Amino acid sequence: MPGSPANPLRQSLSEAIRQGKRDVLPGILYIITFLPPGMSGHSKWSQIKHKKGATDQKRGLLFSKLLNAVSVAARENPDPTFNPRLRTTIETARAANVPNENIERAVKRSSESKNLEEVIMEAYGPEKSAFVILGITDNTNRTIAEVRHLIEELGAKPADPGSVLWSFERAGGEWKPKFLQSTSEAAKAKIAEVIAALEEHPDVQKVITNTA
Repeated sequence: MPGSPANPLRQSLSEAIRQGKRDVLPGILYIITFLPPGMSGHSKWSQIKHKKGATDQKRGLLFSKLLNAVSVAARENPDPTFNPRLRTTIETARAANVPNENIERAVKRSSESKNLEEVIMEAYGPEKSAFVILGITDNTNRTIAEVRHLIEELGAKPADPGSVLWSFERAGGEWKPKFLQSTSEAAKAKIAEVIAALEEHPDVQKVITNTA
């Protein structure tokens, strides 16, 4: 009808078809088909695009972390048959649906990624809990400063090198606490919050605690 505003969903459908974005077509068609008559699809479609963008961002961050781990592990030996650590990192990346070609490129660039360094950071949490934070970075000073700031913002306390690590041991290539610390439910909730926030940092690979 002349002068009527264009349907934003149908505009999005046309745009997706023109640009060849096949992955979003089913979602748009579903909304057009089942949206109640008279209800604007603009808000709903905006919510879907926002959610998809956030999901894509998280997946991209995870892929980047996993591929950095592959590159660092491949330095020892680029053949996973003779490099158990590399074999494990590749299996972890595949389990997260990282494309094989990306994994292969990460292995090949291991000799070029000399600027990537492994870093261990330590912190204290509530009720004598302790954190060992493992990272891979191309700028150690920057990463340590950012993680320390984040730890303080979360109400935890950065620890000096070795002051926490002594209570952990490395077994089978993994850091594990020598002794488990019991904590209250409130402390467990705070510890989970700290871990979740730290793991969102792009340079943090893993966070280990001594809590039961």
